[in-house]
Amino acid sequence: MIKRFRFSVPLLAAVLIAAAGLSSLSAKRVELAMPQRYLDDVKYLASPELQGRGAGTKGLETAGEYIAAAFRKAGLKPAGEDGSFWQSFKVTTNAKPGKDNQLAGPGGALTINTDYMPMSFSSNGQAAGGLVFVGYGITAPELHYDDYAGVDVKDKIVVMLRYEPPQFHAKSGGNGRENAYTHHAHLVSKAINARDHGAKALILVNGFPGTKNEDKLIRFGTVSGPENAGILMLQATNNVVNGWLKPAGKSLADIQSNINSKREPASFALPSQEEVRVRVDIERDHATVRNVVGYRPGSTDEYIIIGAHYDHLGLGNESSLAPSKIGQVHPGADDNASGTAGVLELARMFSGQEKQKRGILFIAFSGEEIGLLGSSEWANHPTVPLKSAVAMLNMDMIGRVKGSKLYIGGTGTGSTFEPMLKKITGNYDFKLDYSQDGFSASDHTSFAAKSIPVLFFFSGLHADYHKPSDTWDKIDSKDAAEVVDLVYDIAMQLANDTSRPQFVKVQPNPHAGGVPGGGGGSGYGPYFGSIPDFAPIEKGVKFSDVRAGSPAGKAGLQAGDILIGFGDKPVNNLYDFTFALRASKVGDVVKVKYIRDGKEMTADVKLEARQ
Repeated sequence: MIKRFRFSVPLLAAVLIAAAGLSSLSAKRVELAMPQRYLDDVKYLASPELQGRGAGTKGLETAGEYIAAAFRKAGLKPAGEDGSFWQSFKVTTNAKPGKDNQLAGPGGALTINTDYMPMSFSSNGQAAGGLVFVGYGITAPELHYDDYAGVDVKDKIVVMLRYEPPQFHAKSGGNGRENAYTHHAHLVSKAINARDHGAKALILVNGFPGTKNEDKLIRFGTVSGPENAGILMLQATNNVVNGWLKPAGKSLADIQSNINSKREPASFALPSQEEVRVRVDIERDHATVRNVVGYRPGSTDEYIIIGAHYDHLGLGNESSLAPSKIGQVHPGADDNASGTAGVLELARMFSGQEKQKRGILFIAFSGEEIGLLGSSEWANHPTVPLKSAVAMLNMDMIGRVKGSKLYIGGTGTGSTFEPMLKKITGNYDFKLDYSQDGFSASDHTSFAAKSIPVLFFFSGLHADYHKPSDTWDKIDSKDAAEVVDLVYDIAMQLANDTSRPQFVKVQPNPHAGGVPGGGGGSGYGPYFGSIPDFAPIEKGVKFSDVRAGSPAGKAGLQAGDILIGFGDKPVNNLYDFTFALRASKVGDVVKVKYIRDGKEMTADVKLEARQ
């Protein structure tokens, strides 16, 4: 693929010396990336012994030690905390049902795992009271449908069906397919809606969604959500709920059939004697994870950053795209052993190079798969002065180049990037797909939010993404090594260039891919224009940036603001923000509540269309 010949180092040096009359020191150029050495790193990081490098696991610790040893061997100086290669931070890694979960109704106490199961994002606590059946638990003004209309659920326990009425996904383009659901069917959306209507607990029931009519409890931890949705939430079987409905002369099947056929809600309060007692006890595990940080000094204090994340899904979690195989090792060969191996290879390649004008900071991030946490931690608590950072180059999934296609994002974020890339990429046969935007669901986002120019290298998604089948033997080490060569050339140019690229705020692109609740991405309601900071905070959504010219920007919102209210809805986390935004319409003027410098403030934001 690459147009350059692979000269040996001495021969290449001799050619350059002869052509340019340079000294041997200044002419020295290390070898190109070595495909087998690169693949050996991928093979080790994605090995069964490392158990998928899940957050808080021994496998992730072992991978970190391997990376630190490679940094040390490449001659990098420790650039983490206290003179080490490490930067440590705490994360929530796991949740499991505790010993004190309870559900009891008129028929007596029920059995966990058989009759009911708490949801992993439920609040902890207890509640008792009357039941209100609220259909599918959906409020959808755009479809003129509201299961909460005409019923009072304040301080009550609501019972609701999974999924949504058939007309919802038909109207949204699902054409009646069973699994083509809208966002209203998401369990987190149901939880937030019930909480916002004042319910103190939610009991979910499968009902009869299709031809199989299986009444299986959702496996704990297999549905993604916030750490705490702000409401007690669990699932009960059809038999349990039918037992509660029987004294009222009703059955779950008849109620659901009535809602579906009439295409209108059929909510009602159950007789007062149908009181239920709920207790939810979720134990959440926390762990300390570590970024690995090494530095190659330059002749000035300025530096560029080369990074990749080295964590993955471990044995699988709610992010697995093979939920039936949760419990098996998700090796993450492409995601992101391939990028981490690229960082290690670049550290070796630069080790034989003469000192550059600017230093190079190599960072292997942890916590990316659970919210860009490692890169956010470093960007918010840098171990070397952030003001000296010139650019950040991020490699996330570079191991499976298909048809010579390579994606490079962030090209508009640096004032010198586009002419530099045009010159350098001319030496390669990649079919390049560029994007100017510096924000997407990977670690460079944390740096673009700090006004640091970024470039993002990505070879594309594939059928093995987030599955146990993402194994080392599917990595194309030759093409991946050439991606590493390209990143080396770009890094070398940035490290020695006489000019420093200035950060450019790319203008809003409502089409652009992004993160939930952010300025880009389709399917998240009207356009708002904020970029969330993924560093965990106690309450609200902190903005790492606000796009110039966006609705949020026009209303005066800024980076660092913490959103805590959207219209009449509280915002405790990113899921709340996404739910509130989806419930809004283009043209709505929403009063948002936020905190700036410790003071609570408000602003009116006029939402716009994604174009």
